[in-house]
Amino acid sequence: MSKFGGSNSKKEVPGITSGSLSDIVFMLLFFFMVTTQMRETENKVIVKMPEASEVVKLERKDLSSYINIGTPTKTYQAQFGTDARIQLNDSFKTVDDIRDFIAAERESMSEGDRQFMTTVIRADQDVRMGIITDVKQELRRCSALKIMYAARKASE
Repeated sequence: MSKFGGSNSKKEVPGITSGSLSDIVFMLLFFFMVTTQMRETENKVIVKMPEASEVVKLERKDLSSYINIGTPTKTYQAQFGTDARIQLNDSFKTVDDIRDFIAAERESMSEGDRQFMTTVIRADQDVRMGIITDVKQELRRCSALKIMYAARKASE
């Protein structure tokens, strides 16, 4: 006879514990919340960027403020027409509103980063140069002198 139990005894398989399942779910949820980037603004203008022969990538996108210039999308054309419009953040503005926009963007940055602020002009390739010149003049008046034009690299 054996000392360790009889051949008649049944062995039961222990149940699966679900105690750590909630920890795993919350860890995955936290991971996706941290790594996902939400779109900051909704594009209300159509911008087909012009081609450029030399393109430089923007180093710190968090220090840049975007001014979109183009024709409104289909949903906004009934309200705003088909002429080129200026979009600052999530709303249509005029050239006179650029000064307040730049001041608000500067205030949202830390004191040390304000000198590195870049204003990025995303303009449609078919927009008249007059509106872009007006925007540049207003940027000059509010001392936002570091300007970058958004463009796509020319296909070869």
